Amino acid sequence: MIELRPYSWALWVCVASTVVGCKEEEPPEDDTLDKGEACDPNAMPPQDGSDTDGDDGPPVCAPGLACEPVDGSDGDYVCGTAVEIRGLVTDSADGSPIEGALVAALNDASEPVTDVVATDSCGYYVLPVSVRRDSNGDFLETPKWTLNVSAQDYLPFPSGVRPALPIDLADAVADPDPPEEEGETDDESYPSDVIENGATSVALIALPSGEQGGSIVSGHVADDVAAGMLVIAEGTGGRAPYGIVDASGNYTLFNVPDGMATIRGYRRGIEVEPTSVMADGSVIEDVDLPVITADEAGLATVDGSLSIVNAPGGSQTSVVLVPTSVYVEELERGPVPVGLRVPDPPLAPDVSGSFGFVGVPAGTYKVLVAFENDLLVRDPDEGIAGTAILELTVSSGEHVDLQDNFKVTEALEVFGPGVDAPEVVDAQPTLSWADDSSEDGYVLVIYNALGELVWETEVPGVSGSASVDVPYEGPALEPGMYYQFRATSFRDPPNGDRTFISRTEDLRGVFVTGEADPPADCDPEAADGGTGG
Repeated sequence: MIELRPYSWALWVCVASTVVGCKEEEPPEDDTLDKGEACDPNAMPPQDGSDTDGDDGPPVCAPGLACEPVDGSDGDYVCGTAVEIRGLVTDSADGSPIEGALVAALNDASEPVTDVVATDSCGYYVLPVSVRRDSNGDFLETPKWTLNVSAQDYLPFPSGVRPALPIDLADAVADPDPPEEEGETDDESYPSDVIENGATSVALIALPSGEQGGSIVSGHVADDVAAGMLVIAEGTGGRAPYGIVDASGNYTLFNVPDGMATIRGYRRGIEVEPTSVMADGSVIEDVDLPVITADEAGLATVDGSLSIVNAPGGSQTSVVLVPTSVYVEELERGPVPVGLRVPDPPLAPDVSGSFGFVGVPAGTYKVLVAFENDLLVRDPDEGIAGTAILELTVSSGEHVDLQDNFKVTEALEVFGPGVDAPEVVDAQPTLSWADDSSEDGYVLVIYNALGELVWETEVPGVSGSASVDVPYEGPALEPGMYYQFRATSFRDPPNGDRTFISRTEDLRGVFVTGEADPPADCDPEAADGGTGG
């Protein structure tokens, strides 16, 4: 009797009942790796029509899996369930799909964790995202992301009064419509995890016709810490186009007006050299931003202080720096570069006195205090020091000590619409906020997402009511447009100038009359004339 010994990865084949001959053969190798198996992140799947006899390099993870880094390891990777964010990008007014919009996912520190992907002719995108894994390929976290979206002829998202809604891994489901397998294969496949809901589809707001068009400028920043850098086309007059650097260091700016523009980058901990371009309506590529230094210690610092008074509801706040070129005076806000917030995002507000910024790149900034939902606002009393929005210019390596002590006070609570997130309203919403018991009246304003004043009125003080409720009586609201109302309380002394007391919070009171529905059916191949892309 012949004993067959189970050698690893070998098979002894013996012919007939009497030994004619035995030979050692290697078993056929699987073309793909299963969940939990070690993988090579640089391995590429074989191209269609190529040989599969082992000459195509290391095996790849099976369909539906992704090669992800093992948390806490020294360069180990493992196959785990792939995660994709899927959604649509459409026009907010008419629901038409937007082709060529660029979509990236940001983490809770507003840093990109993906490269950008472009929408197809139906406005559809698929965005793979990475999640930390254990050695078995299982998730070690349930992160949340937000989207950053930009396109020619449209406002970037998020911007102005529009925040980005969180996208939660906890909402992921197994792919309900996995791709069909081509040909016969013994390799196992897995459904990827897909997140597709209201937060993953974005309706962009069109720019005014006079601001549409212009050049598309793109380039690269060659540094590992450049991801998330806010890149701005400055000196163009009017609204300054901006975008972000993705996880691979690339950026794209849409809608750059004709004329000379200076391309600058802003991110804590890195200084880049501005580059000038002549915009002429064409596509301008390779406008790279050379890195001057990525040594945070060699960049500027900014120190200051604030005082919180008459604020029983809130005791800690935050401070941000916004490049003046993208600050919208009417909205009193603008995009905040990564890291130019105290405390560091995503930490909760913790400033109650002194504060300091480090690693600030050279530039001109607005200093905004109490700029988030923390029950506090910048004191609107223009008659005392420390209530104005301060502008400062910093040079490379400079230390700036802000002399003004910023004043912060309790905010007026918003009851609706838009208490915690943008809210869909009817054509004539009722605007409601908490009564300020010591007021003589209120100034009520509504701005749209473009920074245009839509309605302004004065409201007399109320008595015996916890809220002030004002029906909207301004011009007809545009479908798909986002708006924000702000109410500021005031006193009118008999023998003195009007004094402002408090106001609603900076990020609340946002509403929309309803975005148009996207087309019910869209076939990318038909929309592309049968080209499929």
